[in-house]
Amino acid sequence: MTSNARPYDAVVLAGGGARRLGGADKPGVRVGGRSLLDRVLAACADADRTVVVAAPRPTARPVCWTREDPPGGGPVAALDAGLRGTTAERVVVLSADLPFLAPDTVHRLLSALDTGADGALLADADGRDQPLVAAYRTAALRRELTALGANLAGLPLRRLTAGLDLTRVPDPVASFDCDTWDDIAAARARIREHDHVLDEWISAVKDELGIDLDVDTTVLLDLARDAAHGVARPAAPLTTFLVGYAAGRTDGTPEAVTEAARKATALALRWAEEAEAADKAVADGKPGDSGPATG
Repeated sequence: MTSNARPYDAVVLAGGGARRLGGADKPGVRVGGRSLLDRVLAACADADRTVVVAAPRPTARPVCWTREDPPGGGPVAALDAGLRGTTAERVVVLSADLPFLAPDTVHRLLSALDTGADGALLADADGRDQPLVAAYRTAALRRELTALGANLAGLPLRRLTAGLDLTRVPDPVASFDCDTWDDIAAARARIREHDHVLDEWISAVKDELGIDLDVDTTVLLDLARDAAHGVARPAAPLTTFLVGYAAGRTDGTPEAVTEAARKATALALRWAEEAEAADKAVADGKPGDSGPATG
């Protein structure tokens, strides 16, 4: 189930010749250590069924694979092939070159269908429709595909969407796609900006490790700071590892992580207080005051 508590399927179009990239394997190009395809798959990870229209390849999560007939027949033919593998009443249709697509954007598109529209398209920074970053009513897509006839190869997407009642969801960031190497360079630079790099890194690590756990990163960063300052710098990564291990041994929930971090933070602060007391005693010439008396 999605956060909307209503199921949906996803169709990801990952074919095409990538001519503006010199024929490179665009879905496999990495941004922030993850392929563009895996980044898109992460954004629709709660889909009941995900169909990728392309030749099969390794991906971070399981998907279904299909190909348009003939291969390279264009986006309408690819969408038709992908839609044949879906069963939900709603479907998100995504291209595989969207480095900044996030689950929140996918859910906003799905929620926009509640207006009664046949589809909800993302609009880019210039207000242009992005029919391959969209949510549709599956029945409406199938109706229009049937109306186009049997030969779908080479047809432009506007022939498919012209008969649909559409609404728009503006999002200049999520709609950014990578068509050229300059686009790739811009995407790689953006995720390393101070405001984005930590979230991007955590998402990449979770994807790489195959975990889906939302935790309060501020709590963990505060813990790392307190362990580094109150104990020693190497204590920071070791302590956060032990917190994760402890949480995993219980129920592994975000609440378990927070509780383990709380305990470790309190310990680090007690450790720091003792160290400060010891330093003060030495400075005052009373080292015996820093701890229990000895016989």
